[in-house]
Amino acid sequence: MSLSAIAVAATTITTSRFPILSPSSPSSNLTATLTLLFTRHRSHRFRSRRPITTMAASSKPPPEQKITAPYGSWSSPITSDVVSGAAKGLGGTAVDSSGRLFWLESRPTESGRSVIVRGGSDEKGEAIDVTPKEFSVRTVAQEYGGGAFSIYGDSVVFSNYKDQRLYKQSVDSKDSPVALTPDYDGPVVSYADGVYDTSLNRYITVREDRRESSLNSITSIVSIELSDNVIQEPKVLVSGNDFYAFPRLDPKGKRLAWIEWSHPNMPWDRSELWVGYISDTGDVCKRVCVAGADPTIVESPTEPKWSDEGELFFVTDRKSGFWNLHKWVESDNTVASVYSLEAEFARPLWVFGMNSYEMIKEQKNLIACSYRQKGRSYLGVLDKKKGTLSVLQSPFTDLMNITSGVHCLYVEGASGVDPLSIAKVTLDDRTSNVVDFQIVWSSSPTSSEYKSYFSSPEFIEFPTEVPGEIAYAYYYPPTNPIYQASQEEKPPLLLKSHGGPTAEARGILNLNIQFWTSRGWAFVDVNYGGSTGYGRAFRERLLKRWGIVDVDDCCSCAKFLVDSGKADGERLCITGGSAGGYTTLAALAFKKTFKAGASLYGVADLKLLKEETHKFESRYMDNLVGGEKEFFERSPINFVDQFSCPIILFQGLEDKVVPPDQARKIYQALKAKGLPVALVEYEGEQHGFRKAENIKFTLEQQMVFFARLVGHFKVADDIVPIKIDNFD
Repeated sequence: MSLSAIAVAATTITTSRFPILSPSSPSSNLTATLTLLFTRHRSHRFRSRRPITTMAASSKPPPEQKITAPYGSWSSPITSDVVSGAAKGLGGTAVDSSGRLFWLESRPTESGRSVIVRGGSDEKGEAIDVTPKEFSVRTVAQEYGGGAFSIYGDSVVFSNYKDQRLYKQSVDSKDSPVALTPDYDGPVVSYADGVYDTSLNRYITVREDRRESSLNSITSIVSIELSDNVIQEPKVLVSGNDFYAFPRLDPKGKRLAWIEWSHPNMPWDRSELWVGYISDTGDVCKRVCVAGADPTIVESPTEPKWSDEGELFFVTDRKSGFWNLHKWVESDNTVASVYSLEAEFARPLWVFGMNSYEMIKEQKNLIACSYRQKGRSYLGVLDKKKGTLSVLQSPFTDLMNITSGVHCLYVEGASGVDPLSIAKVTLDDRTSNVVDFQIVWSSSPTSSEYKSYFSSPEFIEFPTEVPGEIAYAYYYPPTNPIYQASQEEKPPLLLKSHGGPTAEARGILNLNIQFWTSRGWAFVDVNYGGSTGYGRAFRERLLKRWGIVDVDDCCSCAKFLVDSGKADGERLCITGGSAGGYTTLAALAFKKTFKAGASLYGVADLKLLKEETHKFESRYMDNLVGGEKEFFERSPINFVDQFSCPIILFQGLEDKVVPPDQARKIYQALKAKGLPVALVEYEGEQHGFRKAENIKFTLEQQMVFFARLVGHFKVADDIVPIKIDNFD
């Protein structure tokens, strides 16, 4: 029986199980959301003196040639099949000793399987899968994973999704991967964020051990022998704290740097940077806290990295409240600023293995870096001796990781017309100008076919309910070269509340959003208080006020767009995944701004979430919410009588971040109240939907649900709607 047939027969729907890839950008977690990144394949080439421009949408027919039809009813070639089948995820990049590029690619069309891919030897060379078909490269450490593979020489060590064991494999031969870690009769021990120790022929990595408790795992830094055919129990090097990340070994193998933090903090609240000295036997024999231990300094150091000369660099937000680059002065154990700017040179540590800056191999004094300021990313070169920063031209307006290649950089980025891509960036001899910028991988090579339908994101600032404070958003107007609406009509608006909640909406090409705007919807992606990229002060607006500030900001944004004439106040809808799903439910329970909502694996009961979620986020809400009284007062499940509009809920049955009971409880309560409500459950789905079939179904059913209940128009697509309780 097809999904559509099942959907007609019952409100609750079950589909087949599949593996998924953990989020690689903050995008998500309580950050993972249904929205994925999509890109089109395009090669940018230019000389340094030529201004860089991004490709504009193709010319559109003048208004008098367009068909006049109601907003929301427009036909579009950006179908749900295009959206669900085109996007591939990216889980990091690496370069081997020969300078060849490797990346980790997740594939919705293969049920979310993740594969290490080796790039071609030149721009015409064919990319080759390194990972055998029976393997999928993904770690579930801290649920969100990241840092699932590492390359040294001609070898790769990776985490296999099914059993969570580490394996070693040659990147060139066809020999099967060899297991490095013990088999514990199940995926109960995970590894992430590893580095090679060539002097002692071992691999140093973060280990999460769930053998004793899945809700209270034990995290440590361990070493694993790399000798062939020898599987030993990993040796614990650093332990005792709640969490660890970024184990980084100096060039001589004598000092190990790492980040650690403890409950109730998240790594962006407070963390510590430590350095341990390695003995001849490989043990950490002496430890020094570099940053984070001084109670008078509020900071969250992250991303430590050693230069070839043995200097330790890292990013922290001490004093300014912005993540800037700093350096450790080992002689007197002090910290020196390398460069200060009201911008973020790092991202919140939702996933392992982030790499926001990189030492330029050919120029010892220079560091390639990315930073984010007012909703836009910039690529730069920082002179660590002079303390100067040179901004490089780049078509990307959104940057993630940077990997140093041979006489080049590999940059993960995107823009309003370029979704997630990898670009090879070649600099001139002085490393002050970009002489070549070539897209070498695109997560959606065919998306350029639809460029005339693309809606460009407009970065907006809007007033919040607090006088003098502003929040931010990306607004996407309805865009279609064939259709227009009458001048008297205002478009329906879908407002998206991002996950996290410590995360950020990013204005990049996303075919999920274009699916809506090309059909005549306005779409807005809100960066409410708590969003990253705007400094600690903006991020901490959410402390003790989650469910208030985020809800107020989303409502304020919707009202701002209505007052600006960009949206119909009677057709305001809201959606969000995970933490964004909580904001969606809270907005519908405590405000009357929106007329319908869609919650994707959203939180309805804060107390239940605290009791059942995984260790990484088990104390997160203490800082976000407060005490028992606040947990009750901000849980939508306790105020079902205040809901007054239709809601559709989507939930994965194996979600360990937001357990399925969250959706079931609110569904049953709303159904009993008599509101129009529908619940869709996916078998095997964890936090976020990565299977093409389920992405397609979720997208379609949201649109049809809104169209039937508040849209006042007929969707052009041939979609069979699911049964809506208290409506059908």
